[in-house]
Amino acid sequence: MVSEAAVLDALKAVRDPDLNRDIVSLKFIKNLRIEGGRISFAIELTTPACPMKDKMKEQARAVVAALSGVAAVDIEMTAQVRAAVTGDLSKAPVPGVKNIIAVGAGKGGVGKTTVAVNLAIALSQCGGRVAIIDGDIYGPNVPLMLGIQTQLTTDGSKIVPAEQYGIKLVSMAFLTGDDAPVIWRGPMLHGVIQQFFREVRWENIDYLIVDMPPGTGDIALSLSQTVPVSGSVVVTTPQIVSVADTRRAVRMYQKLNVPPLGLIENMSHFVCTECRHESDIFGKGGGEALAEEMSIPFLGRIPIYEPIRIGGDTGVPIAVGDPASPAAEAFRMAAERLAAQLSIASYKKSAIPLMPVR
Repeated sequence: MVSEAAVLDALKAVRDPDLNRDIVSLKFIKNLRIEGGRISFAIELTTPACPMKDKMKEQARAVVAALSGVAAVDIEMTAQVRAAVTGDLSKAPVPGVKNIIAVGAGKGGVGKTTVAVNLAIALSQCGGRVAIIDGDIYGPNVPLMLGIQTQLTTDGSKIVPAEQYGIKLVSMAFLTGDDAPVIWRGPMLHGVIQQFFREVRWENIDYLIVDMPPGTGDIALSLSQTVPVSGSVVVTTPQIVSVADTRRAVRMYQKLNVPPLGLIENMSHFVCTECRHESDIFGKGGGEALAEEMSIPFLGRIPIYEPIRIGGDTGVPIAVGDPASPAAEAFRMAAERLAAQLSIASYKKSAIPLMPVR
């Protein structure tokens, strides 16, 4: 009969491509059982959004099946998201939250909220437990894009977040109404940001996305002072003007000890819904060039595609309304790359040599 040591030795040939180490030394192998010629075990990854999980499963099956005496191999793929260690560890963690991700932009009008919402949904569709804080206090549009009209309630001690499409959400729009302006100064903004983190009942959240206001103002400072932020995702268009402002936003996050997890180029090109011809309306390659210049990961390109706009206006984001579309696939790939960056960050204080995500 095959031994446990032989199975584990064979599995050392399977490597996590992002963490650059074998799945045995990473302690991914769980519940290994040997019953005659039947071998069963689980592979517990660091994120359910791992794009290589099917390949790793088949590699593991192949190396174990090749052992003498093995008749069948049963593998269960699971995931346990770890908290990234890139943020400021002097800040008290948010109970029930593993990773806080700021989604920001150097200027308005680049589709930051659209990206934040669809990233959240894509992470959820991959199996993550996801929430959004609508941190754009002056222009809280996340409820509109998710199709939620409600008022926040409490359970007696904490605020209960709203929920749509499996995404938990708190927003200033739930407190003031959709049409009411917010005319607040810095201290009041800081207070509401603290409340959204500390007085909301967040439970078992893998990824808490904060939709930031555009620019480099008070909210970013409040966020960095309030909680340990795992990192930031910065959104730009390919246009030179947008790239210039995005460069400043990246530097702001770096100064605030909020490391950039990646850059997304939104409105990368226009896709005609009739003939599928692509046009580079805002130029080409500006986002990827900036990512290379600043040595941060490039998470992907999102096209100008009318159904993306329609989904946001109707409260049915394209990741929900048309998940098989190329645009939804672009969001899904960006979400997988983001999850990979967080997994890498969660191991940065270990002795594991890491590889950049490309």
